[in-house]
Amino acid sequence: MGSVSAQFKAFADATGELWAEKAWSDKVAAGFTIGSNLSGDQLHTIQYLQVFANQHGMLWASLDIPGNCDPQNRNRLGAQSGLIAHSKDGVLNDTDLMTAHYLGQRVAHVAKKFSG
Repeated sequence: MGSVSAQFKAFADATGELWAEKAWSDKVAAGFTIGSNLSGDQLHTIQYLQVFANQHGMLWASLDIPGNCDPQNRNRLGAQSGLIAHSKDGVLNDTDLMTAHYLGQRVAHVAKKFSG
C-alpha cells in the first residue's frame, strides 16, 4: 500500500543495535518492489529502502539501465533508483524478471569492485 510491508518495517525498526555498531556500513544494497498498478507509489517503497540503507551507511547500487533504452527492454518502467515491477494478475512479467536478474548481477559486480 505505497510503502514497504509491515513485516519489513518491523525488521527495519529492529535494526537499532546494528545501526549503532555500524554493522552494515559499506555493504552494497539495492531495492526492488512490485505492484498491481502502473504507479501504485512503488517509487516511495524504493526510496524508503534507499534511505534505510543510507541510514546504515550502506552503498546503494542503482539500476543503471535508462528506461526504454535497453535492447532487451529491461527497466521497462524506467525507475533508476531500483527495480519497479508490475503485475496486475499476480504473475511476474518476464522482462521485469530479466531486470531483477540484471540488478542482482549489478549488485554482485559493485560488491566485487569494493571488496578490494
